[in-house]
Amino acid sequence: MSASLPGSRDLPVSQYDLGTYLGRVKHAVGLTDPSTLLAGTSGLERAKQLVTDYKMGKIASMTPELWHAKKVVDSTLHPDTGEPVFLPFRMSSFVITNLIVTAGMLQPGLQTPGIIAWQVANQSLNVAINSANANKSSPMSAATLAKSYAVAVSASCSVALGLNALVPRLRVAPATRNILSRLVPFAAVATAGALNAYLMRRGEIATGIDVRPVLSADQKKGLQEQGLSERDVPSLGRSRRAARLAVYETAASRVFNSSPIMIIPPMVLYHVQTRQAWYRNLMEGAYVSSRPRLAAGIPIGLNLVLIAATSFAVLPLALAVFPQQQEISADSLEDEFRGKGGLNGKVWFNRGL
Repeated sequence: MSASLPGSRDLPVSQYDLGTYLGRVKHAVGLTDPSTLLAGTSGLERAKQLVTDYKMGKIASMTPELWHAKKVVDSTLHPDTGEPVFLPFRMSSFVITNLIVTAGMLQPGLQTPGIIAWQVANQSLNVAINSANANKSSPMSAATLAKSYAVAVSASCSVALGLNALVPRLRVAPATRNILSRLVPFAAVATAGALNAYLMRRGEIATGIDVRPVLSADQKKGLQEQGLSERDVPSLGRSRRAARLAVYETAASRVFNSSPIMIIPPMVLYHVQTRQAWYRNLMEGAYVSSRPRLAAGIPIGLNLVLIAATSFAVLPLALAVFPQQQEISADSLEDEFRGKGGLNGKVWFNRGL
């Protein structure tokens, strides 16, 4: 991330107004842009040099080239270590990395071994991504990571297996039962994702997180003239209420992120398989021509296309639901923060991802 590069002059946080949902969506589109994966080592070094030149005052103002360099740097480097995040676990690679696992979980008619295997694979990937992007200044212990992983896997498998056993017993129309069975992976992933986020960050609720006063434009300008940023302002203290809000919003954002991806593709695929004549003709043609592998691959390929399209479309929308730098009235926190807010009586904290 650009903050980890040398220089006392901060780059603007974003080209867009992060106080609005639309602005946050546009910002998230840049963070998740898979084209940044093509920069390579030489492209990253050029981007780092441009950002460093700006931070050291060698470049006067932001240009389109510098904005692109910032996007490459922010999507590649870890903010604490300044080192590149392992490529498959970057946010810009999130959709691509998750594609195969998501497609596997959404296969209709999975039996118990398949359900368990794909849920384990999904949670293993979640742990790898969370670990690669974790706060390195306050690293998670191996015991906490292992416990979070075990509980998330147990929860997702229990929900998936339990609902798979329950759905066939429901007294509903066959079509309704078929639809419900395709939504089982969503329930399992949503439950595990929210639990995983809570378990991995519940320590923050116990100890609280730092809150700082919101600064006016003049105060920010004064800090910049001193080569400082908002993060250099001393913390007002650690708030457990702010921590609860940060953790609960993060857990909710995991559900928002998985919901469209786990619901839209299976519903569209079900509609195509049961209502569209062209699909039936395609499948019949595959069987008539004695191509069973083609017949088996058609629904899988269509499912992958639907998942990829949905994922790329909704990921920025889900990431933008809650601001990462959250502002809140100081009076809504613990008594020790009352009357200590900055601009409009507010304080801010980093919600995290």
